[in-house]
Amino acid sequence: MNGGLSPGNPALQSAFRTALDNQGILALLIFVVIAIAWVACRELLPARVRVHLATARAAASAEPAARRLLRIGFGALWIFDAILQAQPAMAAGLPSQVVAPAAAGAPGWVQHLVNWAGTGWSYHPVQAAASTVWIQLGVGVWLIACNRGPWSRLGGVASVAWGLVVWIFGEAFGGTLSPGPSVLFGAPGAALLYCAAGALIALPMRSWEGDRLGRRVLQVTGGCLAALALQQAWPGRGFWQGSIHGRPGSLTDMIQSMGATQQPRALARLVTDFGGFVAGHGAAVNLFAVVVLAAGGAALLTGQRAIIRPAVIGLLVFFLADWVLVQDLGFFGGTGTDPNSMVPLALLLVAAYVAMTKAPQPAPAGETAEPAAPAPARAANLGRRLAISLGTASASVVVALWAGGILVLGTAPMAAAEASRTADPIIATSLNGSPATLDSRAAPFSLTDQDGRQVSLASLRGKVILLTFLDPVCTSDCPLIAQEFRAAGQLLGGQSSHVALVAIVANPLYRSLAYTRAFDRQERLTTIPDWLFLTGTQAQLTQVWKDYYVTAEVEGAGSMVLHPDIAYVIDARGVMRTELNMDPGPGSPSSQSSFAVELAQAAERLLGSS
Repeated sequence: MNGGLSPGNPALQSAFRTALDNQGILALLIFVVIAIAWVACRELLPARVRVHLATARAAASAEPAARRLLRIGFGALWIFDAILQAQPAMAAGLPSQVVAPAAAGAPGWVQHLVNWAGTGWSYHPVQAAASTVWIQLGVGVWLIACNRGPWSRLGGVASVAWGLVVWIFGEAFGGTLSPGPSVLFGAPGAALLYCAAGALIALPMRSWEGDRLGRRVLQVTGGCLAALALQQAWPGRGFWQGSIHGRPGSLTDMIQSMGATQQPRALARLVTDFGGFVAGHGAAVNLFAVVVLAAGGAALLTGQRAIIRPAVIGLLVFFLADWVLVQDLGFFGGTGTDPNSMVPLALLLVAAYVAMTKAPQPAPAGETAEPAAPAPARAANLGRRLAISLGTASASVVVALWAGGILVLGTAPMAAAEASRTADPIIATSLNGSPATLDSRAAPFSLTDQDGRQVSLASLRGKVILLTFLDPVCTSDCPLIAQEFRAAGQLLGGQSSHVALVAIVANPLYRSLAYTRAFDRQERLTTIPDWLFLTGTQAQLTQVWKDYYVTAEVEGAGSMVLHPDIAYVIDARGVMRTELNMDPGPGSPSSQSSFAVELAQAAERLLGSS
C-alpha cells in the first residue's frame, strides 16, 4: 500500500495541484454547457408552460425541517471533506498515514481488502486523490442543491454509495473489527453516519409525515449508544486506566497522540492538558462517558418527548466535549479527511429529534408535493423530449445535473486507476526528477553478451535501446533495476521486437560470463528475448564506463561496487535522446512499476517518432 513517497514530496504535490486545476476548469466548462442548454431549452418553452411550472412549484409542499437539516448539513460536510482531501499531503499521505493505521489490527481479510484499495491509490496517487476531491464535492453539491423530488432522493443514494466506499476501504469498517474500538475515538466510523443520513434523505417524502420516522431513528440511535456504552465499559481494554505500568492507557494514548498533531497552539495545549487529567483520573473519566452514553441511549429508547429532550441536550454537550478534547476536531495534521464522528452523529440526533417534534402533517387529498410538468412523452422525437425535460427542470435539478457531471469527473479516473496494473510515472519523477533530454551520438562499443556472442552498438542499429549498467553480484539496487527493465519489456508487448534492453557490467572484479548468466537466472531474465547483459575485458569495460560517464569504484575489499543508477534511451539511429535517473529509492511495487512505465513510454515515444 505504501508507495514510499513522502507526503511532502514537492513534485507530487505540484502534480496534484495541476490535476485539480485542470479538472476544475473542466468542471466549470461542464456547468457552463449545462446552464446554457437549460436556458436555451427554457426559452423555447411556450409561455403558458413556464407559467404553469412557476405556479406548480409555488404550490408544492415545503420540505420537512428535519430532512432539510440532514440534507444541507451532510452536504456541507461532504464539501468540507472535499476541501480536506485537496490538502497537498493527501496524494502520498493517505494510504500510509490514514488507511493503513485504520486497518492495523483488523482481521486478515479486512487488511487484504483495504490493501487492495490502498494499492490502487499508491500506484496512481495523483489520479486517486483528485478523484476523491471531485466525488465528495459532487455529492455535497447535489445534496444541497435538490430539496425535493427524485433528484433529491438520488443525492441521498449517492451519499450512501460513496459513504460505503469510504467506510469499507478508507476506514476499514470504521475500526469496528480492530481491537479496542471506541465511540470516543470515532467508532463505528464517520462514513457510516454519512450513509445513514443518505439513506434517510433517499426515503420518499411521505415517510417524513408524522413523528414515526424521527421516533424510530432516535430509538435506533439509543440502542446503538447503549451498545457502545457497554463496549466502552468492557474490562481489559485499557479504558479504565489512565496509565498501565507507567505507560498511557488507551484513552490517554489517543488524546496524547492527537495533542501532538500539528494544530493551533491553544487547541494543542487544551487537548494535552486534558490528556494529563485523564492519565491521573482514567477510571472517573471513563465512568462518566459510560454513564452518559448508557443514560442517553436509554432515554432515547423510551420514545417519550419529555425524557428525550434533556437527553438530546446532554448528549450534544457530551459529543461537543469529546469532539474537542478527544477527537481534537479530527481534521488537523495535513491528512485529516473529515471532522470525525461526533459532528455527523450530532446532526443525525438533532434531525431525528426535529422530525419527531416538528413533523409535517399528511398533505390533503389532491395536493401534490412535486410540480407537475407537461409530459415530454408526447414529443415527436428523443431530442425534443430531452429538450423539454431540461427546459422544464428547476434550477436545483440543473445544479444536480452538474453535480452528477462532477461525480463522473471523479469516478471515471478512480475506476480506471483501480483497474490499471501499472503505476503512474509521476512516482518515478517524484523520486528522481524528470528525465534529462540529450542529443548526442552514443559512443560505440563491442562487448560479449550472456551467451558468448559479440554485440556492438552498430549491430543494434534500427532498434531503440534502453541501456543501463548493473553489477552482477549486487544485492541492493541492481536487482530492482533489472526487474524494472524486465517489466518494461513486458509493457512494450508487440513493440518489444523493436527495442533492445541492454545492461553493461559495472564491476571490474566480477565480470565473467558465469556471473552475468547467474544474475540472469536469479532475476528471471532468461525468458526475455531482447535482454542483453554485456561484459568484456577490463580495458573494454573501462572505456565504455568512461564514454557513458559511469564510475565503478570498488570498496570494502571488493564486497561493494559503487556506480550510478542511470539509464540511457538511444534511438534507432544511435543518438542518445534521454537520460533517466534509475535510483530505485524505496523499491516498492508501485515505484518499480512506475520506473518500468517510464522506460516503456520513453521507448514508445521514439518508436512513434521514427
